[in-house]
Amino acid sequence: MAIANVIGIVLAALVIFTALSLLLFEMQFRRRLGNLLEVTAGTWDLAVYEPGYYRLVGDLDLINRTQRFEIMVPQLEAEATLLSKGSLEGITVQTKAIACHPDAAARPDGYWFAYIVKQKPTQVKIVLDIRGEDLTALQAAWVRVKYVTYGPGGRLPKMRHIVVPLKFPVAEESQRWRPTATADVLPVRTHLLSQLDDPVEVVKRYVLPHAQPGDIVTLGETPVALMQGRFRHPSDIHPGWLAKRLCYYFLPTSSLATACGLQTLVDAEGAWRVFFAFAVGAIAKKFLNRPGVFYQLAGEQARLIDDVTGTLPPYDQFIVLGPKNPQQVVDQIQQETGLAAAIVDANDLKAVKILAATSGLSDKFLEQALITNPAGNADEQTPLVLIRPTG
Repeated sequence: MAIANVIGIVLAALVIFTALSLLLFEMQFRRRLGNLLEVTAGTWDLAVYEPGYYRLVGDLDLINRTQRFEIMVPQLEAEATLLSKGSLEGITVQTKAIACHPDAAARPDGYWFAYIVKQKPTQVKIVLDIRGEDLTALQAAWVRVKYVTYGPGGRLPKMRHIVVPLKFPVAEESQRWRPTATADVLPVRTHLLSQLDDPVEVVKRYVLPHAQPGDIVTLGETPVALMQGRFRHPSDIHPGWLAKRLCYYFLPTSSLATACGLQTLVDAEGAWRVFFAFAVGAIAKKFLNRPGVFYQLAGEQARLIDDVTGTLPPYDQFIVLGPKNPQQVVDQIQQETGLAAAIVDANDLKAVKILAATSGLSDKFLEQALITNPAGNADEQTPLVLIRPTG
């Protein structure tokens, strides 16, 4: 019996040592990945905005973030998907990518020639020509910039996703105040928000026309994260040894129950922290009957990550993280608009979580005002809620 126990302990130690060695190897390998070339979301302009013809122009930067190495871009092209409240029959979209290198002119035939990106960024212009008899039902263009990087990491295909709004609601579309026990609330409609937007400017544009002194504005945590560009397509995520194995131990409804969802948490919080949280959480649940310890130890993102299908199109195709520096966001909103502000996570199950709030706001008051989830969980596009206390 004693010999069997010793053999069991030795085998367990070998398993743990092997797992930690593989984890360490993967962490070191991922830190050395080359080809860190980024295509930015850029700046976009509706150069032509007529009932039957839109011309959408974006100016994007290509930035080489790989130290000491030059990265080549032998291929780059763009494609777009239109999102609309109506049929797309008869509507066409033509895209083209035009090189705007500082030392080499674009070819007249539109061919993208291989280009070396050194430490100084270069640029590309993306042009979308959208035509149809009536384009007024269009909501947004989902632009995908497909490019190939070639360098120390080999030949790597990559993609930059950019959502560009095409329809902008007016203030009159948000007029239906709803009474609650402690306040009147107004869900505020916006355009389809993206990383091209800024939370402060969105509040100024859509909320201030309805606001008066003493009002409070709340923003959904997912829309804030989208404006910060904190969403990733699963094709850009490469699950490692840890994520591929541990994801099976989460409930099927969890956003961490897929390899890509869990890898997103690993990338955000670190492999060691996730591994430690999982080990301690498993022990606490098995032997101490204490579920939820993993989420307490794995970092805030463990509860905030939304996997595919977690939000409205086209973001239903993406994994969305929680917002970054939410307290800084609400403080800036109050400073520039005069409105008290909060970032919240509410749902139709009458669960309200306050991620951040400006000084003086009561979490209990906010929870009571938002308990019915006036912003909605579908495609209402009302990510802002204006609260007017009545007590």
